[in-house]
Amino acid sequence: MHLRHSFAPQQAANVRTFRQLLSSTRRGARLARLLAAGELRSWQIPDPVTERAEQVVAELATNAVSHGSVRGRDFRLGLLLDPAAAHLRIEVTDARGEHHPRLRQDLPCDSESGRGLLLITALADHWGTEPYPPSGKTVWATLAVPATAAGDGAPHATGHSGRRDTAQ
Repeated sequence: MHLRHSFAPQQAANVRTFRQLLSSTRRGARLARLLAAGELRSWQIPDPVTERAEQVVAELATNAVSHGSVRGRDFRLGLLLDPAAAHLRIEVTDARGEHHPRLRQDLPCDSESGRGLLLITALADHWGTEPYPPSGKTVWATLAVPATAAGDGAPHATGHSGRRDTAQ
């Protein structure tokens, strides 16, 4: 008896991406949040994930404008939805690679700023930084997305460790 093996080509994962350059201003940071929310809704990401992502984008974009801007240089917002990994990666790239984000836990209770990275740690599953040559940096965060929303039936991670990673 002769058995025939058929190898069907594997369908590539339907990775979705969004990238936009925005002015390094408060208006640019606000627009980053609005654009991210609109894009994630068009991808049919569940509202709880979209709301967390909006807040992460708002904090990362505000940090890029406040601490990473160089006159005349924009910052870049990136979103990547990877169905195979069932996660959303949010990236904000700025021009100040020498200014690395610092998680501050020694703030006075009445401080009006300095808590952005604490929020990102609470909202994201992981976050970290990468150099962006020649002189910039990318601060990224990942959020778990239910597999059905990400576009496949694979199991997905749950929980929010808020662990700070330095690499993807």
